[in-house]
Amino acid sequence: MRNLVLPALTMIAATWATDLSVAQEADPGSGERLFRQRCGACHQIATTRNGAGPHLQGVVGRAAASVEGFNYSPALRDSGITWTSETLETYLANPTAMVGGTRMVQRFNNAEERRAIIEFLNSP
Repeated sequence: MRNLVLPALTMIAATWATDLSVAQEADPGSGERLFRQRCGACHQIATTRNGAGPHLQGVVGRAAASVEGFNYSPALRDSGITWTSETLETYLANPTAMVGGTRMVQRFNNAEERRAIIEFLNSP
């Protein structure tokens, strides 16, 4: 009996993890939740108020380092980047690799979480 318990629990846990993953992908609020958890300490999106980082309202389609009143790093100011889903994907995965000298050092290693945050930033 004991020999069957561990494999059964492992199978149940794997099923729950898969179900949770699918539920998170289907949850349109997951990007907003992740944004609040991972980005909200430095960035605003509901307002155009800058914090430790610039506000991200309307970031997709905007030139990098273009929010008035925020003190950007020279590296980001000189980057020539326009924020698209693709450039955000690369930047969020490893900001310092994309723009050496940027002040943002927070990486988002999980590709699904990055996509969810980017979808949220793209939403009206």
